[in-house]
Amino acid sequence: MAHSWRDCQYVGWYDEESLGGLEGTCVKTVETDPNFVMGHVIKNGLEVLGTGRTIRLDQELDKDIKKMVSLGKSKSVTDREKKHVNAVRLWAEGEMTAATHVWEDILVTHPQDILALKFAHDSYFYLGYQPQCRDSIARVLPSWNKRMPLYGYLLGMYAFGLEECNHYQQAEVTARQGLDINRRDAWSTHAMAHVFEMQGRFEEGINFMSNTENDWNTCGMIACHNYWHYGVYNIEKGTYDDALGIFDSEIMKRAKTSGALLDVVDAASLLFRLQMEGVNVKDRWQDVFESCQSHIEDHIITFNDAHILFACLGSEKVEESKRLIDTLKDFVRNGKGDNRRISEEVGVPLCEGILAYENGEYARAVDLMYPIRYRIITIGGSHAQRDVFNQLLIQAAIKSTRKDHCKLARSLLTERKSLKQNAPLTDRLMAKAMAVHVE
Repeated sequence: MAHSWRDCQYVGWYDEESLGGLEGTCVKTVETDPNFVMGHVIKNGLEVLGTGRTIRLDQELDKDIKKMVSLGKSKSVTDREKKHVNAVRLWAEGEMTAATHVWEDILVTHPQDILALKFAHDSYFYLGYQPQCRDSIARVLPSWNKRMPLYGYLLGMYAFGLEECNHYQQAEVTARQGLDINRRDAWSTHAMAHVFEMQGRFEEGINFMSNTENDWNTCGMIACHNYWHYGVYNIEKGTYDDALGIFDSEIMKRAKTSGALLDVVDAASLLFRLQMEGVNVKDRWQDVFESCQSHIEDHIITFNDAHILFACLGSEKVEESKRLIDTLKDFVRNGKGDNRRISEEVGVPLCEGILAYENGEYARAVDLMYPIRYRIITIGGSHAQRDVFNQLLIQAAIKSTRKDHCKLARSLLTERKSLKQNAPLTDRLMAKAMAVHVE
């Protein structure tokens, strides 16, 4: 399967404007040959993995998926193409893990199938499957070489998998190799950003993102997220005005333009972190809410639900906050797929914990979130992204009036400090805990 302009844009996280961008390329492909099944696979696969549409609520998407499945039954369609059709169908039905099994089956025989590789890679991210994110790339790398198009992008993907499995030194070496091949590889840049974050190398991270900004900020599908990393470094340092500047000048503007959930959750995450630090974010929540309000009832992945709830609560939308949690519980009762189970086990108590915290019920927030802290990984996202929930639990424990929660806060902070020595945010929380709970 030859690599196309669609593949290049997808793995490179950029839009080739001469082709109408990635979305335009996919639309034109299907319009040019309505019976080209892989055109439908790519178009529909990108739709469902974008986590902004679900066949449960979107009749047009449901119709598109059914058409793809119908085309896949043609005798002219190869077994490999049929597997791609099946994988996208499974994902659309909420069976994300089952979909990855199909893509991995393709890769056993066709290790250079970049579409199967990238769809699986992104799915592992949504599922919080770090070893799979690493190992999926490791298995196929020997079948690639530097002379092949897109090879450098595999290094960025592998670097991210390594970083999420705490292999920071190897991740950095691999990401730099990817950047040596292509300095505009925004996913290798992204892997580097994670390494700096997890090792507490915040000054290096700021300098790196600043010095390479013009290389990665043209990759519109990931640039907002890379700016999010830039902002998180500044929150860690306590340079809140700089973080707000990045939010205003880049993150929110890009989120409003793209409407992509990946961008919107970054905006919600950064504001919530700033707010927990005591920063007055003023009326910024309203823009975030307006960008995600149409997704309140989606419940495609719990990671999104939690961040949409941040936006509802931050903008003081009481009814919408209630609707999100009520429909989430309904989804648990009547839905299906991986996220139904994840929502039941983690999503509902997590969202109720967030609501309790915002209502000043700090002890209740701790009681809801502490028992699930080691299962929050199942909602997906990266370690750096999910750290917002670690911070939230600690903040709730500090603010709770219960003595056992006071001790828990100090215990969690000791644990946090042991994992990252250079951590100004942790030091501030420690000082806050000591000041509030003087024995």
